[in-house]
Amino acid sequence: MTSRTAQVTRNTLETRIAVSVNLDGTGQAVFDTGVPFLEHMMDQIARHGLIDLDITCKGDTHIDDHHTVEDIGITLGQAMAKAVGDKKGIRRYGHAYVPMDESLARVAIDFSGRPGLVMEIPFTQKRIGTFDTELFSEFFHGFVNHAQVTLHIDSLRGANSHHQIEAVYKAFGRALRMALEEDPRMAGVMPSTKGSL
Repeated sequence: MTSRTAQVTRNTLETRIAVSVNLDGTGQAVFDTGVPFLEHMMDQIARHGLIDLDITCKGDTHIDDHHTVEDIGITLGQAMAKAVGDKKGIRRYGHAYVPMDESLARVAIDFSGRPGLVMEIPFTQKRIGTFDTELFSEFFHGFVNHAQVTLHIDSLRGANSHHQIEAVYKAFGRALRMALEEDPRMAGVMPSTKGSL
């Protein structure tokens, strides 16, 4: 089996980021981003997606977390696209429902080659600690635009914003795991009637 790993660096005047991914990992994660709540959410992707992640970022968090969160989404998307390669033999589609206490999240993903995001999370509060909940849409927009995936995210219910977003990230990890899994019945076959993705 070909190694499905990638390393990507992205340096701007606002952030300096290095991302390493292994799509066939064991859920190991190392983070140094300066945004602890985002790291907690990224850990859900690694753990529930069985994807090894190593992400470092030096960003302008003295202003706010916006550039760091958005640019990590962009760079993770780039690394994911690089690691998955031509997509032959993968399941392509993934979905998951995840409950977390009173919250219930649904995530569906398609490694379609076409970026698209539909996200409905009616947050019950604007901040989780010091973290602005609006930044999650920035993260996912950055990710889908650079991973070239279609992603649907719904928080079906929830009263606690921490639970709402953590359930989403757990479901996102599990949907990624399903979509990226190699299908032995499709070995070497492009999962599209068009012949390309």
